[in-house]
Amino acid sequence: MTAVEAPAVPGGAAAVTPRAPRGWTGLVTVVVVVVLAAVPLFLAPFATTTLTRILVFALFAVSLDLLVGVTGLPSLGHAAYFGAGAYAAGWVSINVTAEAPVPLLAGAAVGAVAAALTGWITVRSAGVFFLMLTLAIGETMHQLANTWDSVTGGANGLIGIPSVRIAGAPLTNAGFVHWYVLAVFLLGFALVWLVARSPFGTALRGIRDNEPRMRAIGYPTALYKYAVFVFAGGVAGLAGSLLAAQARFVALPDIGFLTAAFALLAVVIGGAGSLWGACLGAALVILVRDALGPSLGGHGTLLLGAVFVLVVYLLPRGAAGVRLRRRGTS
Repeated sequence: MTAVEAPAVPGGAAAVTPRAPRGWTGLVTVVVVVVLAAVPLFLAPFATTTLTRILVFALFAVSLDLLVGVTGLPSLGHAAYFGAGAYAAGWVSINVTAEAPVPLLAGAAVGAVAAALTGWITVRSAGVFFLMLTLAIGETMHQLANTWDSVTGGANGLIGIPSVRIAGAPLTNAGFVHWYVLAVFLLGFALVWLVARSPFGTALRGIRDNEPRMRAIGYPTALYKYAVFVFAGGVAGLAGSLLAAQARFVALPDIGFLTAAFALLAVVIGGAGSLWGACLGAALVILVRDALGPSLGGHGTLLLGAVFVLVVYLLPRGAAGVRLRRRGTS
C-alpha cells in the first residue's frame, strides 16, 4: 500500500494519508460516476432532484474539508462564500446571461474574491480565534445579504432565476440539470483532489500537524493558509452557482450559520481529511434534512444532532475511519 508523506512532526513520526490500491480506486470511481450519470434514467424527478441537491452540497462540503481536514482550519463561516457564489450566479443569470459557463465563473470568482478580502486577517489566527472570526464573517455576510435588497432580494430571496442555458437551450428537465450539476461537481472535486494530493497539499497537512515546525524550516505558513482559504472560497462559490442553477432561487439561509454548520457536520461525519467521506456526510445531511425531515414532523435537525453525537463517540474518524481500520492501518 502506498502513502503520501507529510513533513515530519516532532519525535520523528510522519503524518501519512493511506490510499486504497490504485486499481480498485479507479474501478470504484468509474462505477460511482456511471451510477450517478444513470440515475435520471431510472428515478422519478423528485428523487433525481434530491440527488442533484446532494451533489451541490457535497461539492460545498469538499471545499470546507480542504480547510478543516487537510489544513486544520475549522470554519463556521464558509457558507458566506457558498451564498455569495449563489447570489452572484443568480444575479448574472437574471441581468446578464444564463448561458453556461458565465454564471459558474461569476459564482466561483465572487466566492474567491470574498474569501480573499476576508481571509488575509482570518488565517493569521488559529484555534478558537479562527473559529470565531469565521463565524463573525459569516454573520456579517448574512446581514449584508439581508439589507442589499436590490441585488439579493433581501428577506424574500433572489427569485426569477432563469434556467441555465447550454448553446442557447434552457435546461428545464430535472435529468438535464442533474447531468449539468454532475459534470461541474466532478470538475470541482477533481480540482480539490489534485490540490490535496499535490506538494502544496502535503505542505498544508504539515501545517495542520505542526505549524511552528513548518515555519522553522522555512515555509511561509500564513501565505499557504491564505492561498488555500481563497481556493476553498472559490470552490464554495462554484457550488453556490450550482445551487442557483438547480433551485433557481437563493434564500438568506443559504448564506447563514445553519448552512455552514451542516457543512461542518457533513465533514465530521464523513471523516475530516477524506474528500469522499465529506461527500458521504453531505448525502446523509441532505437525505435526513430534505427527505426524512418532513416525515419526522420537522425534527430532521434533531436526528442529525443524534447522528453527530454517535459519530463522535463511536467513529471518531468518521466514515473514512471505518474503512481505514478494516484495512489494518493507523
